[in-house]
Amino acid sequence: MSDLARISRGRRVEKPWGHELIWAEGTRYAGKLLHIKRGCQLSFQYHRCKEETIYLLSGALALEVATGDEERQQIQLAPGDSYHIPPGLRHRMTAVEDCVVLEVSTPELDDVVRLEDRYGRAGG
Repeated sequence: MSDLARISRGRRVEKPWGHELIWAEGTRYAGKLLHIKRGCQLSFQYHRCKEETIYLLSGALALEVATGDEERQQIQLAPGDSYHIPPGLRHRMTAVEDCVVLEVSTPELDDVVRLEDRYGRAGG
């Protein structure tokens, strides 16, 4: 396969909070850019198998996290900050400003258990 055949612009997926660009989808890893609009938030969710690390490229992000039935903690991320999300960690991202989040993960992109969702998508 030539190098030109390997070039891709990724796959854009529209979301109620903005959109994601899936730029890498391998058998053992995945990469996304999450474009989250100011004031919007992702589901409060967890993953059964998926493991991910997020890196804030731009904007300001509030990250809620909780282990098991523990009380939620709120973490403020600034550009250059990263956070590891292992399977089972309950979490939610809220854009304080328009932001772009780089996410690298294991390839289980559909492994989402939504606990709360302002857009009516809870369950999973």
